[in-house]
Amino acid sequence: MSEPITLNVGGKLYTTSLSTLTSFPDSMLGAMFSGKIPTKKDSQGNCFIDRDGKIFRYILNFLRTSHLDLPEDFQEMGLLRREVDFYQIQPLIEALQEKEVELSKAEKNAMLNITLDQKTQTVHFTVREAPQIYSLSSSNMEVFSAHIFSTSCLFLKLLGSKLYYCFNGNLSSISSYLQDPNHLTLDWVAGVEGLPEEEYTRQNLKRLWVVPDNKQINSFQVFVEEVLKIALSDGFCIDSAHPHTSDFMNNKIIRLIRYK
Repeated sequence: MSEPITLNVGGKLYTTSLSTLTSFPDSMLGAMFSGKIPTKKDSQGNCFIDRDGKIFRYILNFLRTSHLDLPEDFQEMGLLRREVDFYQIQPLIEALQEKEVELSKAEKNAMLNITLDQKTQTVHFTVREAPQIYSLSSSNMEVFSAHIFSTSCLFLKLLGSKLYYCFNGNLSSISSYLQDPNHLTLDWVAGVEGLPEEEYTRQNLKRLWVVPDNKQINSFQVFVEEVLKIALSDGFCIDSAHPHTSDFMNNKIIRLIRYK
């Protein structure tokens, strides 16, 4: 084996050999370390590559073993795809394509279960009536909770691209609130007429929006309609055996299945 080489990839250090880095001469790494493309050095003299350091471990392991090994709960396929495209290791590109097909087949049959809960809460807030005059007001507010489980991680990502929290004047995707790849809990409130915008932030009250329709979800009926629209477009259908019709019509439980 050749002498070890230390790489600084996006601030993360890796040590390998020149023969490993040039094992695919037509790749970006093959060109860099065969002298066809100049390499940069960091302050310690390590070869520097301005790419994602965490993802590089999978690329380096492929160079060593010719196998793409990913953890079962791997959630960064999009990022890995971009990094693989940059390094242009053709066998790795093919291995990634095979992996994505494999994952897609595994997710074709899926189940989606949503349990809904709703309560009424009284909120107290101050209203500015004049520069130096404030009055105390209160109003009833509908508070919603949805516990979502799906065997399809990709569907929850799809849901996250459509539903957004509105908080502190900003919209943020619900994807960032995923507890794990298969579970998601949403908590939000309906808009209250007369409640100042800053009170939502002060009282930590999130509202829920559908993007890009720019529609606020102020009831479970609207929530169910939007989720059904997204789920049906992704191949789901209503499970005729469960839940009980009364529960479904009362928006307590939604269960959908997908067979492909």
